Amino acid sequence: MWSSIAYLRDLKAGDVLGFSGDSWWSAGINMATYGLPWWSLSHVGIVAEVPRYPLWPDGLPGGFYLCPPRAGTLVLFESTMSCSLECYFRDEITKGVQGHKPADRIAEYKGKVWHYPLYRELRLLESERLFHYLLGHLGTNYDAIGAFRAGGIGFSWLESLFRPEDLTSFFCSEYVHAAQKHIGLLNGSSASRWSPNLLVRRERRDGVLLEPRRFK
Repeated sequence: MWSSIAYLRDLKAGDVLGFSGDSWWSAGINMATYGLPWWSLSHVGIVAEVPRYPLWPDGLPGGFYLCPPRAGTLVLFESTMSCSLECYFRDEITKGVQGHKPADRIAEYKGKVWHYPLYRELRLLESERLFHYLLGHLGTNYDAIGAFRAGGIGFSWLESLFRPEDLTSFFCSEYVHAAQKHIGLLNGSSASRWSPNLLVRRERRDGVLLEPRRFK
């Protein structure tokens, strides 16, 4: 099990949270991406810190704004179709790209949750760029077809050769990889090829993410 004290002490901007659901759907995702059902990852999200003085991008859906008490807090950004929490910024349950307080999302999730720390602290500019990139896509639709195409190491590799990167919609690991690439943590490979399991395996191998520990 996890505790809010451990979360507050260890979580930082740029870290990735990996989720392994208890459902048969999550088990199917793992089997399609060479993972262990009910243990490996069926979903990922990335943590960002709300800047003290955010510069809001244009065209955000819903006309929402950031209340001052929220500045400086950590938010888990993710693209999902199966979350029962209200988006932290939009104050409504939504589909696709959304944000949540990590402690609330961990408590709500039905399954296991893993914390993959980024190998270093983000610099201030990197942290602000990460937040604004993630926020700028808030409300973007979930990419169900892209998630299916990314299933399986060989299939996703072939897809990346013949299909251009498409960021008009996002599945979870595509969103995380695109954000990491935006701030220069990764090279220019297509974000649309990465399943959750493939993403964390590659980033663990390359030293981008450190050894995980189980939060829940």
